[in-house]
Amino acid sequence: MRIIVKIGTSTLAYSTGHMNIRRVEEICKVISDIKNAGNEVILVSSGAIGMGVGKLGLSERPKDIPTKQAAAAVGQCELMYTYDKLFGEYNHTVAQLLITGADIENENRHENFSNTLNRLLEMGAIPVINENDTIATEEIVIGDNDTLAAIVAKSVGADLLILLSDIEGLYTADPHKNPDAKLIPVVRKVDDEIYALAGGIGSKLGTGGMKTKLDAARICLGCGCDMVITNGDTPTHLYDIVEGKSIGTRFEVER
Repeated sequence: MRIIVKIGTSTLAYSTGHMNIRRVEEICKVISDIKNAGNEVILVSSGAIGMGVGKLGLSERPKDIPTKQAAAAVGQCELMYTYDKLFGEYNHTVAQLLITGADIENENRHENFSNTLNRLLEMGAIPVINENDTIATEEIVIGDNDTLAAIVAKSVGADLLILLSDIEGLYTADPHKNPDAKLIPVVRKVDDEIYALAGGIGSKLGTGGMKTKLDAARICLGCGCDMVITNGDTPTHLYDIVEGKSIGTRFEVER
């Protein structure tokens, strides 16, 4: 299988912005094992700005563009150093791809991006993709890695996209406010009724929310790729998801 795993900031870091070392180590171990089983894996990793917040000792996520860019520049180094070190312990090579909206929208640049990504997979590397937040100001304001991960899935013909977040999946209501909210295990169509279930923005360090995940699901279903939303606090759930077991909410292509 060709699998994309998107890791949200809330999964990577504590609310302080500092890395959740135990969880990230476990995620890299599980992904390495899934790759050892013969799967191709692409990592779409948020967290550059969030990591930069922790590294620079800032009290909260910055609101102005220059400070966001500075935090991203610092945090991206931290992210890639960590991935290189942890995946290297299991004899896997990582490759960094930082892209902007223009790399997706421009046909030639998109083709070059897809070609590079496919060649990295052929060479056995684990591509680690993030938006280039240090230069792409419009992406910092409106961009999100849920949608980016879905675009990547479409670009490389992925079989499965897994979004690791701070919520178990899509619920019938906001589970933080309504104790009767029920997890929806399977969704086969993202329509207005499903969008009505989406809440607001996610964690204070991240940029996503349920709406961006539903946008991603719509892209995935449109190109024949299943997508799963699950809580990233139990990395071993990745094994079950890859095996098709019911974890989180699976947006399933009708076959």
